[in-house]
Amino acid sequence: MSITAEKKQELIKEFATGEGDTGSPEVQVAILTTRILNLTEHFKTHKKDNHSRRGLLMLVNKRRSLLSYLSTTNQARYQTLIKRLGLRK
Repeated sequence: MSITAEKKQELIKEFATGEGDTGSPEVQVAILTTRILNLTEHFKTHKKDNHSRRGLLMLVNKRRSLLSYLSTTNQARYQTLIKRLGLRK
């Protein structure tokens, strides 16, 4: 259900805006998106796991607030991020 340290480092390298960047909204949203996708796969087989569903909802809300922040501060970065992650069809 969680992501491995190697996968997390790959995401940081791919979405970082600078050297050693781990806290930018792009990196955070990419990590949250990967975790959300893992949890949705988990729920396909474990439909009654309501405790993890609460965690999923918290992750979705956190990602939504980060995307909202990014869209208000820098629209160009927001557009490129949602294109790269395949969000907002």
